[in-house]
Amino acid sequence: MQLIPAIDLRNGRCVRLLKGDFDRETRYEVDPAELAGRYREIGAEWLHVVDLDGAESGRPVNRAMTAAIAANAGLRVQLGGGIRDEASLSSALEVADRVVIGSLAVTDPEQVSAWMTEHGAERFTLGFDVSLAENGTALVMTHGWTRSSAVSLETAVDSYLDAGLSNVLCTDVDRDGALTGPNLDLYARCAARWPDLEFQASGGVRDSNDLARLAQTGVASAISGKALLEGRMTTEELRPFLPNA
Repeated sequence: MQLIPAIDLRNGRCVRLLKGDFDRETRYEVDPAELAGRYREIGAEWLHVVDLDGAESGRPVNRAMTAAIAANAGLRVQLGGGIRDEASLSSALEVADRVVIGSLAVTDPEQVSAWMTEHGAERFTLGFDVSLAENGTALVMTHGWTRSSAVSLETAVDSYLDAGLSNVLCTDVDRDGALTGPNLDLYARCAARWPDLEFQASGGVRDSNDLARLAQTGVASAISGKALLEGRMTTEELRPFLPNA
């Protein structure tokens, strides 16, 4: 399993939100491009970039900054936030190796499947943000986690298998940015149900012990933002999860 560091951009700054709430923002006084460079130096291969302004406005906002990060850091970039039409998709594909499609993957699967066929499914990561119902069913959230759909994670993922889906980002919204530990049961179920998919686990990572536990679930990658920003893991602890360390 490899670690994919995350950088969330808002108003040109590096931030983290608690459980996706724009009113619960923590700002970090670090240049995003410099931070990406640090992640490259310790051995990261991929960087997960979230354009929060884009997610909020429905159109990409931080394209120039993302391009600068990609050019200066020398990392492969996975970009999400505000990609909702052909123009925003084309813009994102120009600066990123993979794009993350979230809400639209639930609300307009025909369009997303067509994009995957046209541009290559390997250039897409479908981002399913889930909240667990009382019966344990993982229900997909949409529109910046403000709306709960009746679509289960299983239904959402299965609907894209014929389109060549290979990369899935699954976030437990109740744990994102909360440093409460990842939902190991959820990710173990995902890895067991779809062994041929590259699953990315997101939400709750606190330390290197959490990374080791996630590795045991069978997921391909783990995404971490806050724990890395706050120095909760040493470079030595991270080495087993960094392909270029």
